[in-house]
Amino acid sequence: MKKKRGFSLKKEYIESWRFIKESKKFIYVAFGIFVAFFILAFFVHPPEVLLNYILEFIQELLAKTQGMSAGELIGFIFLNNLQSSFFGMIFGIALGIFPVLALIANGYILGFVSSLTIAEYGVFSLWRLLPHGIFELPAIFISLGLGLKLGSFVFQKKKQESFRSFLLNSLRVFLFVVIPLLIIAGIVEGILIALL
Repeated sequence: MKKKRGFSLKKEYIESWRFIKESKKFIYVAFGIFVAFFILAFFVHPPEVLLNYILEFIQELLAKTQGMSAGELIGFIFLNNLQSSFFGMIFGIALGIFPVLALIANGYILGFVSSLTIAEYGVFSLWRLLPHGIFELPAIFISLGLGLKLGSFVFQKKKQESFRSFLLNSLRVFLFVVIPLLIIAGIVEGILIALL
């Protein structure tokens, strides 16, 4: 009789990193799109309509988090990042369009905020933004990169097989790599924001 193979956390974790390595081109593309729009927003100020939208978005976010304790901030940041990362990955099924739009929006807003921060407080003020991205940005690049890969199943010879493989592996990575990164990011960012 064959022995049933039980669940192994170590094996799942190793498989997750194997799939990340296999998908590195898509993750690099995700990173490239983000950086391109970060640079664009940093050096070229948006048109007034877009500027008003971004400022309104930032004000709404600040209003939502105002008066929150460190614990509430951690929960809010984690759930917000979890939702955007998960849907960014899953909606990549539609030819990767949604992850691209999410990367453009995130890169552009962060570039614009960085530009405003430097104008107001000087270049050394950027170190305050750095801890926020150490764990969050890799999680986002992995999620949205896998979203791009998921959308590429339509270009594979064995479409159904590729879709199933990409989806199951992406979900594994999300569970064993992305969620732990987002938990750490939520804790770090929540504590830092509460202390400032």
